[in-house]
Amino acid sequence: MAEIIEPIEEFGLSRKDRKKSLFTKIGVVGCGHDGRSIVSLTALSGMEVIFIEVSQERIQEALKDIEHGLDTKIENWGLTQSEKRGTMARIKGSLSYGDLRDCDFVIECIRYEANGERSTELRKEVFRNLEQVLSAESIIATNATTVIISELAAELVHKERCISLHFPVAHNEARLLEVVSGTFTSKEVLEKVNLFANMIKYTPISVHESSGLVSLRLMITMLNEACQIWMENVASMEDIDKEFTIIYGQRYGIFHMADIIGIEKTVMLMEDMFHEYGDKKYKASPILWRLYRSKQTGVQAGRGFYIYDETGKQLGPNKLI
Repeated sequence: MAEIIEPIEEFGLSRKDRKKSLFTKIGVVGCGHDGRSIVSLTALSGMEVIFIEVSQERIQEALKDIEHGLDTKIENWGLTQSEKRGTMARIKGSLSYGDLRDCDFVIECIRYEANGERSTELRKEVFRNLEQVLSAESIIATNATTVIISELAAELVHKERCISLHFPVAHNEARLLEVVSGTFTSKEVLEKVNLFANMIKYTPISVHESSGLVSLRLMITMLNEACQIWMENVASMEDIDKEFTIIYGQRYGIFHMADIIGIEKTVMLMEDMFHEYGDKKYKASPILWRLYRSKQTGVQAGRGFYIYDETGKQLGPNKLI
């Protein structure tokens, strides 16, 4: 006769006395394009996620877009209907920072402004609001590619719990997370965030605080050179992208990748890097400025180097540049 073993967990410590598991509840402040990717990713990994937005309309817009992304996974046999329901059940939108109180990790991801920048003062306000509601052990992060986390942490009481992350946005299979320690970041927080990366099946890469980090510093140099090759009429834009994908095994061509990231974000980052490093190789190409000034900023705008439909599918090259 098989031995019956009674579970003892519920008869030991009370729920109040049990030690809380790490990264059971994640917060995201700002649920634009990047924020939605992070919310979807963490919820798919089995974590409860709550995101903060400025209106009910934006909350519903974000939830609808996240659900659409999960439907696409189902169509591509990457997800089942029951898994989708479970994922959506773990996601909640809110207007109140108070609802983040139980989170052990919160990522600031506020929207970019029309000029491609994110307000430093607004991000500082987000960090101050988070410190008012979170426990001293909770980690506060920003999703950024610039030298910013030390400045954001400087005004807080618990500076050591602040860190910066960079999630790749070009495609979901690029499962690498750049983890950026600031001046005040503790070793313990860095180790915890590396654990978080492993939990979402990403490879963490430790990077020192610097403009462009590694991934975008490499990408921008290649993009400027590709623009120069095109301007010299050495090859067409489409053929340059073909070389990039076929020879070097990239999923997207360099021009297509710039459209996915966003021309406005790319130009502003290049300006920041040019001022940071003083090297003209980071100065944005005239073609990038032409697209930026004409608001042809890529996939989200429906037009950049290429033209896209409402679902983001590439239709063909933009003949107006």
